[in-house]
Amino acid sequence: MTNNVTDYVISAGIISLYSLKRGLSKMKIFCMSDIHGCLAAFNAALDRVVGSLKKKNTKLVLLGDYIHGGADADDIGVLDRVISLQRQYGNDKVIALMGNHEELVLLGESPISYSADISDEEQVKYVRWMKKLPRFYTEGNTIFVHAGIDEKAGDLWKCGTGDEIFVGKFPAETGQIEDLDMKVVAGHVGTAEISGNPEFNDIYFDGASHYYIDGTTVRSGKIPVLMVDTAADKYYSVTETGDQLILPYDAKA
Repeated sequence: MTNNVTDYVISAGIISLYSLKRGLSKMKIFCMSDIHGCLAAFNAALDRVVGSLKKKNTKLVLLGDYIHGGADADDIGVLDRVISLQRQYGNDKVIALMGNHEELVLLGESPISYSADISDEEQVKYVRWMKKLPRFYTEGNTIFVHAGIDEKAGDLWKCGTGDEIFVGKFPAETGQIEDLDMKVVAGHVGTAEISGNPEFNDIYFDGASHYYIDGTTVRSGKIPVLMVDTAADKYYSVTETGDQLILPYDAKA
């Protein structure tokens, strides 16, 4: 028996050894990132997800950068939609992480929106909400984060990663993370850049430790939706036609 590949058959399903070690985590976690004020694209992506949030053992994780999509961005509309989802389903069901653009607001280096006038009262409300955003979230075998972790820290990544790395890591790393038996799901850097293909705006899997999901929405008009099945330890792209298992990126395909 080898440590990271052994599966146990339990009733009708297969639960990975890692899930057993983590307390029989059986969740379906939907994930999006880098919305950047693109409310129409956000709503279209949510249409594929919201119905599932009514079910038990489902969550939605948003990886940050809700704002700053340019002059036509509906930054406030996106913020209000995220806050509304949290009120409807609870903060433990809809988990919003901090991105580097939210951090820029908190540091006083950027307004909340370049495209909307915001009252002082609204400013206080949104800043208060941003201050509460965590920098990462873990479930089962997966680390959800806006930009990435310090991979040299291995399984000590929580204490070994600086705050600026969680939200601003650049460039994106690929390949196997040594001494860490977890996958990283991140945004921040567009998958077109990571793949080297300017026409690629889908989910990028390196075949090892990383899933990147920033679809450069301001340009592409689409927000990729990833779903993690923690019990099976599998990752899917949620599309209009159904869930598709994510395979390693193939530049020749």
